[in-house]
Amino acid sequence: MNPATPVPDSYYERIDEHRYKPTAHAGGAWDPDELHFSPLGGLVVHAIERQVAARRPGEGLVMARVGYDILGRLALDECEIRVDVVRPGRTIELVEAVVLVAGRPVVRARAWFLAAADTSAVAGGSGELLTRPEELAPWEMSALWPGGYIASLDVRPLAPPRPGRTTAWVSTRHALVAGEPTSPLASYLALVDTANGIAVRQPPTAWIYPNVDLTVHLHRQPEGDWTGLDTTVTFGPTGQGLTSTVLHDVHGPVGHALQILTVRPAPPR
Repeated sequence: MNPATPVPDSYYERIDEHRYKPTAHAGGAWDPDELHFSPLGGLVVHAIERQVAARRPGEGLVMARVGYDILGRLALDECEIRVDVVRPGRTIELVEAVVLVAGRPVVRARAWFLAAADTSAVAGGSGELLTRPEELAPWEMSALWPGGYIASLDVRPLAPPRPGRTTAWVSTRHALVAGEPTSPLASYLALVDTANGIAVRQPPTAWIYPNVDLTVHLHRQPEGDWTGLDTTVTFGPTGQGLTSTVLHDVHGPVGHALQILTVRPAPPR
C-alpha cells in the first residue's frame, strides 16, 4: 500500500460481491504487514449477515455463536469470503464462511443462528455492569503493540492493566467497510479479538502468543459503540495458553469469548 495515498476511514473497502481490500488500519499487532484478525472477524459476520438477510428477509433469527479457526498467515491483502448454509432451518440454522487470500483458505468460521423469542420474564444471571466508558481515561495501547489496527482504537481500562488480567472498553471511529452500513453485531465483533492484547502476561518482545481461534457465545445481542472486555490470560506449562473474556456492552454482559494461544519465546531480532 502506497504510504502517500490517503488511508480510507475504514478497515475494508469492497471490491465486488465477495472480495474486500484491507486498509492500513487493519494492520496486525504481531506483524504490521499482516492482517489483525479482529476487523476480519467482524467482516466475516458482515458477509454472513448479508447472505442470511438476502435469503431470508425479515425472519427472526439471531446469531448466538460464531467460531473462527485461523488456518495460517493473514496477509495484508485483498480477501474473498464465501458463505454457505450447512444446516438450514426455520428456528435453528448453521452457516459457514471461508476466507480466502490469494486463493488459499486462511479462516473458516461457523455461526449458529437461533430463533428470537420474548424470554424477558425469565432473563437473569448475566452479571454486573461495568463502569461506563465515558467515565474512564484512554490508554495508549499502541505504546505496547504496533500495527494500524491497534493505533485505530480508543481503549479505556477500568483499572491499570495487570499481567494476565484487564477489563477495558474498546471502540473505534472507523467504519468496518467503506460506505456500507454494518449491524451492531458485526461492528461489536470486529473488536473482540483485541482481548488477547489488553491483558498481556509476558511482554510481546520476549514471548509470542498468537491465538489460532476465536469462539464467541452470546446470550444477548450487543448494542452501542463500545465492546467491553473483561479478560483473563492463562499460560500453561507446555506451550498452550487461553484468553478468556466476559463480553459486555453498556447495558451489561452479553456473552463469552475464548481464544486458544500458541505460546513460545520470541525469535531473536
